Amino acid sequence: MTDWDRFVVRRQGHTTLVRPFPISVAFTEAKPDAPLRRERAEQRWKVMDELGINSRFVGIGVDRVDYTKGILERFWAIERFLDENPTYRGEFSFVQVGAPSRTNIRRYSEFLEEVRGEAQRINNKFKTEKSKPIVLLERHHSHEEIERFYRAADVCLVTSLHDGMNLVAKEYIAARDDDRGALILSAFTGASRELPDALIVNPYDVAQVASAILTALKMSTEEQETRMVHMRRVVREHNVFRWAGNLLSALAEIRLEKPAEQIEA
Repeated sequence: MTDWDRFVVRRQGHTTLVRPFPISVAFTEAKPDAPLRRERAEQRWKVMDELGINSRFVGIGVDRVDYTKGILERFWAIERFLDENPTYRGEFSFVQVGAPSRTNIRRYSEFLEEVRGEAQRINNKFKTEKSKPIVLLERHHSHEEIERFYRAADVCLVTSLHDGMNLVAKEYIAARDDDRGALILSAFTGASRELPDALIVNPYDVAQVASAILTALKMSTEEQETRMVHMRRVVREHNVFRWAGNLLSALAEIRLEKPAEQIEA
């Protein structure tokens, strides 16, 4: 039987309790000697120079190359954004960190080829002498490497088609101790329930995601700060250590509960 009031399932003498424990990331407060804004700008341009881009605006996406992550839909949204806003051509570059995943499985290897093909097609359509719209990085990166990209990006796109949580969104927020940047977040991620200050989108709606990119790039520094401060507070208060503590506390309480046959209504 299923007890919907208590979120309990009882079957063949066994009792299963269903409880939500939203996972998170470690959150490190800014150090007293954190880089000043000028130094951050220098770090940003260093990252861009390493990537071979010279754009005014930079976006970031970090995913396994998996069809559930909405990478192709994201690329199509970038294409539509540049079609509808030609002044951003050569001024906006999107860095897609795509860690190859399960390439020994045919469908995944084919999907990786699709991602490469679409990135190349869009680059051929919009690239300029100084930059290209999509920089595809096909390898696994360390957290330190990715954190540099987070700090350099004006906007982070997390447009999964389906995701239990998606920690990239929280990693981006944790990295932005300058309270800058904007997060575009799929409504189909668990993180969207915790982070209403992100720009929430339907990742299947290419036009909506394209519009959100424009909104993010035009967002004032004041609005960026307001949204980011709120999101950082959520991630700070609900970090991975609290997640672990809540989970262990709940497990300890379960051991003290009475046997299922004694708590039948």
